[in-house]
Amino acid sequence: MTLTNKSESRPHIAVIGSGGAAMACALKAAERGARVTLIERGAIGGTCVNVGCVPSKIMIRAAHIAHLRRESPFDGGIAAAVPAILRSRLLVQQQARVDELRHAKYEGILASNPDIDLLRGAARFKDDRSLVVQRAGGEREVAFDRCLIATGASPAVPPVPGLADTPFWTSTEALASDTIPARLAVIGSSVVALELAQAFARLGSRVTILARHTLFFREDPAIGEAITAAFRAEGIAVLEHAQASRVAHANGEFVLATGQGELRADRLLVATGRTPNTHDLNLAAAGVAVGAVGAIVIDAGMRTGNPRIYAAGDCTDQPQFVYVAAAAGSRAAINMTGGAAVLDLAAMPTVVFTDPQVATVGLSEAQARHDGIETDSRLLTLDNVPRALVNFDTRGFIKLVAEAGSGRLLGVQAVAPEAGELIQTAVLAIRAKMTVRELADQLFPYLTMVEGLKLAAQTFGKDVKQLSCCAA
Repeated sequence: MTLTNKSESRPHIAVIGSGGAAMACALKAAERGARVTLIERGAIGGTCVNVGCVPSKIMIRAAHIAHLRRESPFDGGIAAAVPAILRSRLLVQQQARVDELRHAKYEGILASNPDIDLLRGAARFKDDRSLVVQRAGGEREVAFDRCLIATGASPAVPPVPGLADTPFWTSTEALASDTIPARLAVIGSSVVALELAQAFARLGSRVTILARHTLFFREDPAIGEAITAAFRAEGIAVLEHAQASRVAHANGEFVLATGQGELRADRLLVATGRTPNTHDLNLAAAGVAVGAVGAIVIDAGMRTGNPRIYAAGDCTDQPQFVYVAAAAGSRAAINMTGGAAVLDLAAMPTVVFTDPQVATVGLSEAQARHDGIETDSRLLTLDNVPRALVNFDTRGFIKLVAEAGSGRLLGVQAVAPEAGELIQTAVLAIRAKMTVRELADQLFPYLTMVEGLKLAAQTFGKDVKQLSCCAA
């Protein structure tokens, strides 16, 4: 059976996938008068709601509550107690919220939109004008005027000898586990590895992290140093410049050979990045080019090398964040229906939900130097921020990177509790091309963490240790 666009004058857009990029594109294209066929081979909603952002943040929050019950800066006046962790019940609660959000934000919306048809099956390109969708009842051909590829990515598995023959976890299996292992080894040193490592540690696992370099080695070095110190203070073992040369599994135990000795664990989490889901699409038939790891190459308008075909989200060479994917999908829809939209990532915020959190936007000092920009930077430790002082939690810092001479704000890196809640203010300041002096002159509410941005900006002209509590 073939689906064509000949019955209507409206453009027909095929969307492969149903995650953030796919849904944003489908809804925007329908809004702009197109007829949309959305094709999904698995669970509706993609990674974020099903096995990524949503379940991980629920687990991280539960672990944070467990940690606060076990210990806090106020234990002298509020008696702490070791909590009983009932992981199976937490998992039921976690999955119920995942199911609720998938239905409310994906399945329900698709069912209520008459301009979007959902087609279940695995799609591959026949040519640059049609897809073949493999379904339980056979194949179906879908002709299109324009097509968006939004197939996401899957956990990458490094080529460590022996690893493939073991029952290791990726983030997907870790989030679905109804038990907390006594000993957990983690291979990885960035976002997913560190978020889940700390969550499992706070829920009762004895965690060891193997970092090939240092934690967050691609970021400003101060970030990795601060998170390493925080993790070690919680009893998480961080092995820097360490990697597994071989992995074995026998009698219910993992054995990892490393340059720092043998490591044994009950479970092994591998979180070393994600690989674009592009290998089964027959992209060559559509004239779509990919990079070295299979990521689809796109321009600022989400166009591939074929003007009829667009791509967005984690299957492309864009940063792998769901809000980037959604913004890209929406702009792709505009361009597929006659518009001219681009995605500017110059002030893209990032947040890592460790505790303390890591949040960044704009350029680091190293990135600015790489771009030939001379910088003037200041790093404010949190013992200078009143909110952190009254919380009795001064772990971390706020760093501002400014252009030398002009003082224009170029970037912000923050390690702080709730750093994710302050970074958007920095985004807006960079978007507005504010100088650090202009930022320092703004009104910030007292006893908020975001006030730390003002204080950090003030350090470019004065010693904030000599200011009274609310001095401007």
